[in-house]
Amino acid sequence: MSKKLISCLVLGVFVLAAGLAGCGGQKPAEPAKATVLKVGSDTAFAPFEFQDEKSKEFIGFDMDLIKAIAKQMGSTVEVQSMNFDGLIPALEAGNIDATISAMTITDERAQKVNFSKPYYKSGLTIVVRSGDNAIKGFKDLEGKRIAVQIGTTGSEEAKKVKDAQVREFNTAPEAFMELKAGGVDAVINDKPVNDYYIKEAGGKDAKQVGEPLTSEDYGIATAKKNTELNEKINKALDELKKNGEYDKIYEKWFGTKPAQ
Repeated sequence: MSKKLISCLVLGVFVLAAGLAGCGGQKPAEPAKATVLKVGSDTAFAPFEFQDEKSKEFIGFDMDLIKAIAKQMGSTVEVQSMNFDGLIPALEAGNIDATISAMTITDERAQKVNFSKPYYKSGLTIVVRSGDNAIKGFKDLEGKRIAVQIGTTGSEEAKKVKDAQVREFNTAPEAFMELKAGGVDAVINDKPVNDYYIKEAGGKDAKQVGEPLTSEDYGIATAKKNTELNEKINKALDELKKNGEYDKIYEKWFGTKPAQ
């Protein structure tokens, strides 16, 4: 075998080895996995968040909105159901990343958490039994038995009523059930939730009376230290309002477009 032939063989082996190293030495980069946004919610507050009886999935305006926000951020949502009064403590403990649960933005809560830009405007109203004509507004609640959900602005307002007997429940449906059973005279709760209850369940047994006591804004809450997530949520919310997705979700659950 000539020296020239040997040189060619050595060169060929070198080139082949180099080619294999370039092709098989490194694995192709895998696509980045979507981050998971752990979201806490009181999932018994229709039409904002509640469990579908058939699929057992959590559905509602808030659920659709947070999924759309997460998608805009390149994330997926993992919902953790918990009582309303446990949401802020769970945020502070780092057990969840955010809460969306028809939570009114208040100065007291804002001392503990960061709130997103408002995403829904609400207010408190009264629900009474359909045959009750004595209670027509908040001034008629003095000395009455009032059911509320613990930790809510409805609970705070009820406690301001003179001589009222305020009973706090873990969920809004429990408060409505107590009204239906005659254990209380009225329920103070958020107007859209009262509207939904009257429409879907309590139309024959209950009615809404009086004008809204308050005007409230709902916000998505994040931990005080997680300002980056709050900024991302605000940016995603702005984009959803610009591209029309927010309006679609709103109309799906409330039958009308949001007020401009």
